Amino acid sequence: MTAMRLVYAGMLDLRTDEAYYWTWSKESVLSFLDHPPGIAWSIRFGTAIFGDTLVGVRFGGIVAMLVTQLLLADIVRRVTHDMRAVVFALLLPEAALYYGLLMAKVAPDTAMIPFAVAMLWSLVRLNESGNPRWWLAAGLFAGLALLSKFTAIMLLPAVIAFVLVPDWRRRWLLSSYPWRAALIAVIVFSPVLIWNAQHDWASFRFQAVRAVADRQFSLRTVGEFIGMQFGLVGFVLLPVVLFGVTLTAWRGYRTREPVAILLSTAVLVPFFYFLWKSLTLRVGDTWPMFLWPAGFAATAINLVMLRREGASERMIKSTFWWARVAVISGIAFVVGVFFYYVAAPWNWIGRTDPAGIEAGFEQVAARAREQLRATGATWIATSDYRTYAMLRWHFNGQVPVVQINERGRFQGFRDPGIDLIKDHPGLYVGREPDHRLPLWDLTTAKRQPLERVERVWRGTLMDTYALEKITGWTPDLSPPPDSPLFRWRVLAGDFWRSTVAS
Repeated sequence: MTAMRLVYAGMLDLRTDEAYYWTWSKESVLSFLDHPPGIAWSIRFGTAIFGDTLVGVRFGGIVAMLVTQLLLADIVRRVTHDMRAVVFALLLPEAALYYGLLMAKVAPDTAMIPFAVAMLWSLVRLNESGNPRWWLAAGLFAGLALLSKFTAIMLLPAVIAFVLVPDWRRRWLLSSYPWRAALIAVIVFSPVLIWNAQHDWASFRFQAVRAVADRQFSLRTVGEFIGMQFGLVGFVLLPVVLFGVTLTAWRGYRTREPVAILLSTAVLVPFFYFLWKSLTLRVGDTWPMFLWPAGFAATAINLVMLRREGASERMIKSTFWWARVAVISGIAFVVGVFFYYVAAPWNWIGRTDPAGIEAGFEQVAARAREQLRATGATWIATSDYRTYAMLRWHFNGQVPVVQINERGRFQGFRDPGIDLIKDHPGLYVGREPDHRLPLWDLTTAKRQPLERVERVWRGTLMDTYALEKITGWTPDLSPPPDSPLFRWRVLAGDFWRSTVAS
């Protein structure tokens, strides 16, 4: 399965967000507007070994999957001492599309997951040994998880329950070790705090506005979230894991067993939070990715605990049967998806295909290269971060690429090559209808339409791009924060499209 993920990583076109994170790996800044720097460091690790290649960009995710599996296996081994449960702990993530294939797709979540699981593993070691120094390891891994993505904070309720619900609460509340662990986590997370203090707390404001903005109730977004979990965790595996987590929670809170409390709460609190948010907000496909590994561990442990607690033979056999079906059917589904993307010539999903929707950008890059030669343009302008990232990936330093708006995304970034931009003609590449942004009226740029380029994947038109020659203007790479060219698009999607249309 690891070899399969390596093939997938080396053959599938880079997605726009992956290219965006790759651009971060080329910068020397403490943090970024959208996310902490963990994903940039992960990509830099891979490209240091394999260069600026598809495998190089995605190698960190391949390693993260292996580390996650080993940690899950060791958690289950230490709790159950049962080899069958350990095998299930290794196979359950392989049976989920989220991990069995998509851990090869880089995202802040893939960088966070091994550190989040390592934090849980440290607390399991604490419970096993009673050695308070494991708190310090947990604090280190918690800080590294936060250094990868802010949503790691949603594991805090599980840690609090782990401390307060079992009978040992007085011991840990009076001990300095949990507080030292918290201090270590803050110190490790400090690059993000320093960057935000220097930039008006931009990351926290960016994420807070997205989280608390008023939106209308929507059954569609609820259905999308639930359907996405069935598809990415598994049509059989999701109910199996939820059943295992529910029994683990019941066992843990009834008997005050620390590990059961820790693992079940690490799943249930974030899951119900995302379910609640899905009432009004489209939950991103990777957002819940960090919570399910704890569920896999709880499910594998539950298979052993049922027999030890004297459950009926019928229930034990049924639970094992469904677990086997979940693993076999899940791995078969993951392998099927793999062959669909790397070998099949068809597009069965159409314009909404999650990989095809961002594939085939080399067609746009090739036409942009031709127009650079034909027009004498020396730099490329874009007006959305996705197009910017893909053009930087395909040109890889050969031509300066500048996103003229949302400059708040690029605070502290190195000079893209102002000598090649100032007083030189440029080439604008914009995805329709973004090329009609009213922001152009705030500039002195003269735009000459050149051509429209269609991005096609497996015979399906996915997007159309406008190419225009720009003269008479040099973009401001550091506009003031109150400038429309500085502000980022806080509310993406329908809000921005309606603004463009108006």
